[in-house]
Amino acid sequence: MLELEYLKHIPIFEELAPADLAAISQVTIERRYRKNMIIFMEGEPGEGFHYVKSGKVKIVKMAQDGREHIINILGPGEVFAEVLLFNRGPYPATSVAMEDSVIGIIKNNDLENVVAENSRIALHIIRVMSKKLLHAQLKIKTLALSDTLARTAQILSRLSQQYGRPVPGGVQIDIDMTRQDLANLVGTTRETVSRVLSSMKKDKVIDFAEQQIVILDENRLARYREF
Repeated sequence: MLELEYLKHIPIFEELAPADLAAISQVTIERRYRKNMIIFMEGEPGEGFHYVKSGKVKIVKMAQDGREHIINILGPGEVFAEVLLFNRGPYPATSVAMEDSVIGIIKNNDLENVVAENSRIALHIIRVMSKKLLHAQLKIKTLALSDTLARTAQILSRLSQQYGRPVPGGVQIDIDMTRQDLANLVGTTRETVSRVLSSMKKDKVIDFAEQQIVILDENRLARYREF
């Protein structure tokens, strides 16, 4: 797929005119990362705006005791590190390739020059950042008010919507994710999330084998979120 055609499918750019997309394409850098490679580390000087062209990326924060907390998992077309726009600060979190990935990068100075000439690009950036802020606020609320079962159900539902693939009997979350990864995303221990998954499997709400999870009953999974 040509670069301009690809950029059309990224929400922040999808409504832009071909000439505007061409301007974005001219300042885009492409980098490839192997599975488990670090894209950038928390605290490093911010380089610019990133988006996923292919593969999957996790955004993580490290606790003082060394534990990893996954903030988000991103797939093709999703953006990250956009909080550094117009702000010459360091990266606020670490990003890691969960699988072989191709990442598009637009350096701050280059994107700011393009944005200065096109208010629509600026508006799209504001919209994307607003949605991410809302997501962060909802996650904080969920962590504060929900128990582990409800949080796990919420995460599984979101992953199913983002990365679900229909299979006989349900929807498989098509992402290579360990129990520890899921526990980090939920905000609990691996042992606790394993017990929750086993309970859901016993109730025939999900099924799993190794690192693959299949949602068998989305309606019952949704009811867990109400606990």
